[in-house]
Amino acid sequence: MNYKISHPSKIVTCKVNLPASKSISNRLLIIQALCNNNFTINNLSDSDDTIALKKALHTDHNEINVGAAGTTFRFLTSFLAIQTGKEFILTGTKRIKERPIKTLVSTLQALGAKICYLEKEGFAPLKITGTKLLGGEVEIDGTISSQFITSILLIGPILKKGLKLKIKGNLVSKSYVKMTLNLLKEFGIKSIWNKNIIEIKPQKYIGKTKTVEADWSAASFWFEIAALSKKCNICLIGLYEKSIQGDKLSIEIFKELGVESIFDDGKLYLTKNKSNMRDKTYDLSETPDLYQPIACTLHANNIKAKFTGLDTLKNKETDRIYAVKNELDKLSKSSINTYNDHRMAMSFAPLCLIHDRITINNVEVVSKSYKNFWNDLSKAGFIIDPLPD
Repeated sequence: MNYKISHPSKIVTCKVNLPASKSISNRLLIIQALCNNNFTINNLSDSDDTIALKKALHTDHNEINVGAAGTTFRFLTSFLAIQTGKEFILTGTKRIKERPIKTLVSTLQALGAKICYLEKEGFAPLKITGTKLLGGEVEIDGTISSQFITSILLIGPILKKGLKLKIKGNLVSKSYVKMTLNLLKEFGIKSIWNKNIIEIKPQKYIGKTKTVEADWSAASFWFEIAALSKKCNICLIGLYEKSIQGDKLSIEIFKELGVESIFDDGKLYLTKNKSNMRDKTYDLSETPDLYQPIACTLHANNIKAKFTGLDTLKNKETDRIYAVKNELDKLSKSSINTYNDHRMAMSFAPLCLIHDRITINNVEVVSKSYKNFWNDLSKAGFIIDPLPD
């Protein structure tokens, strides 16, 4: 389905219950599955990725199709590798089969995992035969994806010799690895991170009830909306002021782009302020998911900034650098393609605050991380008009 989106007044006033963090939810599901004493997870994400992971962890089938859920695929690769005596086929969509997995698989194989490729070398689908991994010292390339590192860290405490993971090269999306280790600590797992080596001794997860905080990545689109509005009073509910999510950096980045943010009584209030937008270089190596809302905000204000730290974006749901450039170049001439990427839809929709109306194709993609996005836009005064196919 396609939507034509507009906002008559360009003044945005609303309260938004943000979705739960997909990143935290997916890590917690793996921890829960590895924990001897079961525990309750409150406010679990209802995103497609989290639903796919929960389903996979509770299935009796040997063939697991994760759909388009890249995080789910990567986390399951390590998890299934330690399910002793069981054999699995792990697969997904055409795009999943195009996203490289070799770095993770090779590292697991070095630990003794039995994994082989069923089609193209280095890509899904995988045949995984679960075995009791001893663990020990192993190297991994840190320049490809932090999810590979998280995937292995999550099973680290279960390994007989624990894990000593040496990270080669510059670690991308470092904040997500920090998030993983913070969650491990909450569930009783001690780790040592010294320079480029993370060490986890054999330990047992200790279960505890956990409530998932709201998603700072989802909040970034409301920061964009605030920046592009004439005036706004936006209340975001569910965010933690002392969050373990790296995308909390939205506060600092968007302050320069004219958004004032204040925490009060557990809620975050966004208002429009004077913008200090200027040509500069943004280093997003720790928070690459912020690229799309920032790039769209800058384009709307004719700011030609430079970006570094975007190496991982070509292997996301789409090549995000190409997709953003392509759609911004034809912004005033046609509808916006989303490339099966939830963040494309959510970062381009707010541009109707500048361009009067924007047409977004395949609007269903937002369910990957933020199912209520279009409903929340409606509550904020945006007009959502479904278009005939």
